[in-house]
Amino acid sequence: MVLIREVVQQALKTGYLTMEAEDELRHLLASKYDLEDLNAFMLLQHAVISGRVKQLSRELIGSHRPCQEMATAL
Repeated sequence: MVLIREVVQQALKTGYLTMEAEDELRHLLASKYDLEDLNAFMLLQHAVISGRVKQLSRELIGSHRPCQEMATAL
């Protein structure tokens, strides 16, 4: 079984949090986890807030905005 800290470690290493990793984190956070995993998750949150880790889901949403704005303008 994958641990929260392992998912976090991969995101910190690559600088990206994939959509698959986000789904895995949601699943893992819904079950029991220990203090080390909680601390790792908080570290990931800080890394995302500071820009050291990018959430690919947000990057994809952001990349579609210009198209939506253009469609609205037409």
